[in-house]
Amino acid sequence: MLGPIFFFGISILLISYLILYPVVEYFRDPKGLRKYPNLNTFSGLTNLSFIYEAHQGFRSKKLLQAHQNAPVIRIGPNSLSYGDPKAIKDIYGHGTPCDKDRFYSVLAGSHYHLADVIDKPDHARKRKILSSAYALKNLEGWEHKVADKCERLVRAFDTRCTGPPGGSEEKLISSDDLTVDYRAWTNFFTIDAIADIGLSERLGFLDAGNDSCMAERMDGTLYTVPSYRASLHATARAQSNLVWGYDWYPMLVKLSKIFSRRFREYWRLNEGWNDIVWHRTCKRLRRYQAGEPLDDFFASLMENKSGHMNMMEFGEIMAEVSIMMNAGSDTTALAMNNVMFLLLKNPRCMAKLREELDAVLDPEDVVAPYDKIRYLPYLRACLDEALRIYPPTTFGLPRRTPPDGATIMNDYVAGDTTVSISAYVAHRNPSLFPDPESFQPERWLGEKGKELQPYFISFSAGARGCIGRNISYLEQSVVLSTVIHRYELALLSVDWEPARWESFNLMSGPMPVKLWKRTFESEKLVTS
Repeated sequence: MLGPIFFFGISILLISYLILYPVVEYFRDPKGLRKYPNLNTFSGLTNLSFIYEAHQGFRSKKLLQAHQNAPVIRIGPNSLSYGDPKAIKDIYGHGTPCDKDRFYSVLAGSHYHLADVIDKPDHARKRKILSSAYALKNLEGWEHKVADKCERLVRAFDTRCTGPPGGSEEKLISSDDLTVDYRAWTNFFTIDAIADIGLSERLGFLDAGNDSCMAERMDGTLYTVPSYRASLHATARAQSNLVWGYDWYPMLVKLSKIFSRRFREYWRLNEGWNDIVWHRTCKRLRRYQAGEPLDDFFASLMENKSGHMNMMEFGEIMAEVSIMMNAGSDTTALAMNNVMFLLLKNPRCMAKLREELDAVLDPEDVVAPYDKIRYLPYLRACLDEALRIYPPTTFGLPRRTPPDGATIMNDYVAGDTTVSISAYVAHRNPSLFPDPESFQPERWLGEKGKELQPYFISFSAGARGCIGRNISYLEQSVVLSTVIHRYELALLSVDWEPARWESFNLMSGPMPVKLWKRTFESEKLVTS
């Protein structure tokens, strides 16, 4: 008899918690959020609605469509999305009263890293420690590491070159000639580069042509993870699908492991990622403890330039290594892939960029020297325009209004409300970016380009903006200049498109290209 009564009681509690309470709160509307349009039918009632959108694969595109009709959209019972770039300053700018949202603490491990720390004094402490590592002046010291990886990329590409397309003006490409997956190889580059810059470790992905990687369990067991990228991306896919129900996230993780074969595989690969980070951190710590003098990111974590210890706990050090190996590789690789894709789709822009590069680079420059290219305006314009159209991190980085509320775009928003603006949405505002879907690097040139910078948030904005943007621009500039100067490239066809899906980043599938060496005028004269 007690069994049915217990089951009935639990059922009533669940119905009350999942249905009755949300409906009552929706109509009670204590924060005045019901005036904003909903992203979908249930957005005002439950966060499960945004989890549903995340499972569709490209939630920011759905947001873009919704923001065509309204500047503010309600994406959850306590969450607002903004579509007007004028909200950037109020949400992310220097002096904003908004803090990082609970989103970051839900995903944080035992220790916060710079990207997910919420407490402002703790963030200031971390940023002070890390700013010296990421400072612009350090780029000169690390440029040789980037050049070394770019030389290895060139070596790999040279062995995979084919002959020029034959015959007709259409230059038909055979699928057999698609010898380079540009997406994979640029990712090998960024992982190798950040491992060297950050940990003075040579992973050797560019030499091997794959991302098989050593990992270590906490008991000291060493084993090989077949794919660094697969482990990293699986982690992001699992978390980005489930995190939006903050209070329910631990339960959703457990349920996903029970009821979804796909998610069980994601979480299995996630263990590989954790062990990759553990091994990298332990290995580099042993070198530090042995007194090996190395100038890298890890050294800056351990002590400042005066040699004084920063006194960071091991868990905190490992958290910083994790975000460095994650964000420091994947977002830059996506940017590299996207700018090449857009240039191949826009031959006029490719020709203009190549002309700018040829004017400063010599035929014998195997790797583009950074001092020759760092101030080229059209090169930077191409990078920024690609970052505008396909920002690597597309989702709205969530912030939370202070307890007494905040004013956003002259509109009062109640306290402890989640607010955000997606870079994918902001960068498609036609009043700022006319014809927003077209690739127009020229929009970033001159005074007009400077006026657009406050609305460019591929690296976020304000005090919490990406600390690694200088390294990213260095790597992007050197690789793009080297490849464009040395090679010709072609997609399978003019209408080919890569597969894209959104986790936290806007991911891209393989991009197979045909690659062949350029012939310079001086070489033509010698052979004629």
